[in-house]
Amino acid sequence: MPVDRSELQAREHQFLAPYAQRSAESRGRVHAESPPTWRTEFQRDRDRVIHSRAFRRLEYKTQVFLNGSGDHLRTRLTHTMEVAAISRNIARALRLNEDLAETIALAHDLGHSPIGHKGESMLDRLMKDHGGFEHNRQSLRVVEELERKYPRFPGLNLTWEVREGLAKHGVAFESVGGTRRRRHHQASLEAQLANLADEVAYYSHDLDDGLDSGLLDEKKLLKEVRVWAKAARAVKRQFGELPAESRRYYTIRQIIDQQVIDVVQTTEAHVLEAGVRSADDVRTHRAALVHYSPERRLENLELRKYLYRNLYYHPVVAEPNNRAIRMLSEVFQTYLAHPKELGLAARKRIEVDGLHRAVCDYVASMTDRYLIQEHHRLFGLQLG
Repeated sequence: MPVDRSELQAREHQFLAPYAQRSAESRGRVHAESPPTWRTEFQRDRDRVIHSRAFRRLEYKTQVFLNGSGDHLRTRLTHTMEVAAISRNIARALRLNEDLAETIALAHDLGHSPIGHKGESMLDRLMKDHGGFEHNRQSLRVVEELERKYPRFPGLNLTWEVREGLAKHGVAFESVGGTRRRRHHQASLEAQLANLADEVAYYSHDLDDGLDSGLLDEKKLLKEVRVWAKAARAVKRQFGELPAESRRYYTIRQIIDQQVIDVVQTTEAHVLEAGVRSADDVRTHRAALVHYSPERRLENLELRKYLYRNLYYHPVVAEPNNRAIRMLSEVFQTYLAHPKELGLAARKRIEVDGLHRAVCDYVASMTDRYLIQEHHRLFGLQLG
């Protein structure tokens, strides 16, 4: 017999830890819908995220290197898939809800601007007198308002728990009944681990892209970055001398394995010490429970500083991004002066959200290549 939602929920009840978020205990959706037959509510959310237009656009948005710089360099989409995989692994080890953790991970960058974090900073500057811009808030806005696929509601109508994970800052959402719940100190453990998995993927795989591009050097990493040196020694003990490509691959894999083991062990200790017995116990706990160990946190800070000095600020990375950022600013200002140049859906939102927010939403949704195409189009026109 096919496995239906009731059996999937029963499996969650049987196998998940008491402090995991069970799909049967979801606070629900803003707009009531009939429950899915063959999926849990969080599995439905995952599928809605994957089928969204915003998710598809991630393929052509910058991670570190401007999109199109190289065939093997990561994009915002490949980064997202890697975060989702790491999130599932950590959730499984801790007996948390894998589907919820994966869904939050898959949705966490839906609102990201083109041109990576520099694009985010520029949009925030352009919107400083109009509410600012921050990609986590924008991801929430995408799933609540901007996606337009369903006839009876705006957005994707995701569950409260997924939206909580995207907010990241203890936002108090309205419940299905319309009453306001009090602000929590923390999000679910699934949301916390998806947030940390983002960091695990980000720095580990940026090392990989930096080496692949030739901007980082293994010998310098051995001398200056403890995370790399520990992993490289472990690989050498296990495999001896390897060809360069295999050596780099296994070293990156070892780094991720070490990070995941550290997070699982540290988090398990924190959860036991806190004595939480339910998902809401986690939310009302004063401090986050998903962490690196203190030693690993310091080592990761060392890695982060190294990447900023040697990769993110490297002219090969920074100069193309800076040119694209100037394009973003010029396109934004042109839309403000000439709103008729916006897409039809964006123009319709001006009456609802105001001109600046409508322009911001439109520009934030762009892929790198579409932004560049729009710049060429707009600045090839004589605008009156």
